[in-house]
Amino acid sequence: MSATASSADQKLTGLVAATFAPFTTEGELNLSVIGPYIDYLKDKQGVKSIFVNGSTGEGMSLSVEERKTLAQEWCQKAKGKMDHVIVHVGCMSLKDSQELARHAVTIKADAIAVISPSYYKPSNADVLRSYLQEVASVAPTLPFYYYHLPAVTGVNVPVRDLLVGIKERIPSFRGVKFSGTDLMDFGQCVSQSHSDWSFLYGVDEQLLAALALGADGAVGSTYNYMGCQVNKLISEFGKGNLVEARKIQFKVQDLISFAIQRGVDLGMFKQLMIELSGLSLGPPRLPVKTCPPADVTPIVEKYRSVFPEECPGQTGL
Repeated sequence: MSATASSADQKLTGLVAATFAPFTTEGELNLSVIGPYIDYLKDKQGVKSIFVNGSTGEGMSLSVEERKTLAQEWCQKAKGKMDHVIVHVGCMSLKDSQELARHAVTIKADAIAVISPSYYKPSNADVLRSYLQEVASVAPTLPFYYYHLPAVTGVNVPVRDLLVGIKERIPSFRGVKFSGTDLMDFGQCVSQSHSDWSFLYGVDEQLLAALALGADGAVGSTYNYMGCQVNKLISEFGKGNLVEARKIQFKVQDLISFAIQRGVDLGMFKQLMIELSGLSLGPPRLPVKTCPPADVTPIVEKYRSVFPEECPGQTGL
């Protein structure tokens, strides 16, 4: 599944696309698009790692069996093409999460990630750490990442508190998908990081700030269609060209701000991906509402004006 046999042991860095769930027009899984989707990310966006069945991938709207089916297909089709396939296995039920974690081992995923349950919320860092430990324990050979998304889960446990003693509790722990805006918490996580841990930032419009604090990479939905642009941002930052990196970050912010003003949601972002990539990803699943193509036209036009030198292979309208 990986580009090399040892890629699962390599430190995870760079851009990771949070993939959309591919459906037919009838709302069933559309596995046929996964191969072309991977080729698009690799060849047109320069993105070589993916995070599947997460928030962008509507993981919480899928059955356990659907999640297994998708995860297996992503892993099979990514073999030799993607450096890392991270399978999100978080659920409301501990038993379901463990079932998905065991399955991730059998399909040779490169890593698993777990979001906190959000109905019965962990009351403190120790309870959350214990929950994560129970999931990780059934897949001890897979690198394990905590998925921090407080705006959605309502779990505001500081990640810096969660990390205390976590290596002893979860030997396979390798880092965090940090999708929160608390950059102080993020910075304190980085400052106490082990050398083999990866801190991946998940708020696309603030990536440059996170890079300055030591982020190893980023996971996000916009990297599905802005991956090549944000790769340039990371490259310019790495070369010390802060002014150029800032220009790209401001463009990303301009586009995202424009979309937010139009009431953007997951359905609209999915339709934007369809328009820019030409992939047949289908509608989202309820309760996410379907976005009519005409509603996303102004955002496509804004994209064209913000990034006139578009990535190769984007089809437009």
